[in-house]
Amino acid sequence: MMTEQRGIASGRRLQETRIIIVTSSQQRKVALVRARSSVGNRKNLQIITTSLPGVVIVKPRVFTDQRGFFVETYRENALAEAGIQQHFVQDNHSRSSRGVLRGLHYQLRHPQAKFCRVVQGEVLDIAVDIRLGSPTFGKWVSVLLSGENHLQLFIPVGFAHGFVVRSESADFLYKCSDYYDGADDRGVLWNDPDIGIDWQTPLPILSEKDRRYLPLSRVSRDHLPQFQS
Repeated sequence: MMTEQRGIASGRRLQETRIIIVTSSQQRKVALVRARSSVGNRKNLQIITTSLPGVVIVKPRVFTDQRGFFVETYRENALAEAGIQQHFVQDNHSRSSRGVLRGLHYQLRHPQAKFCRVVQGEVLDIAVDIRLGSPTFGKWVSVLLSGENHLQLFIPVGFAHGFVVRSESADFLYKCSDYYDGADDRGVLWNDPDIGIDWQTPLPILSEKDRRYLPLSRVSRDHLPQFQS
């Protein structure tokens, strides 16, 4: 990722960030997006919007010196000021090897917003809008998260989530806004042709459960979340 400072306005530093984002409507591209950075609680992070409203990239400020680095990975008041007002109740940590693909997962009765990051390795993180009635229903976005770029992805409720590992191994950490419920564990087929996700992985390694999920068009409407305008 490259950043380029564009100037100062009203006491706020405005930066434009070049970051590779892949969406359902286009192939791999370098998108030029304006990242909001301000004084106060939010001075140590930037919010980068994606093509899916509500799905945002959080770029924390990383302090480095000869000893290593320091970064705030979660600060509730700063995120709330930036529009992420979700309360999280569960932290998860998964380790996976190269080519492992997990997804696409969601819960219906106990929907989970997720706040994702990678502390070691590199993954392609995916969010798919599965809310019935949504203007972006069936659309997806992917962002490269790694232990090097320190990017984080916020995925609201109503989206299916998955990722694939692009390094020898990866440690993937994410916060959830509701508790995991095995009886409410649902999913969409990872390679649904109508969604058309570019996983950039020819032969992924999947669990049997993930292989058995149905394409989005075959999931019962009663088993999908509703869009709330």
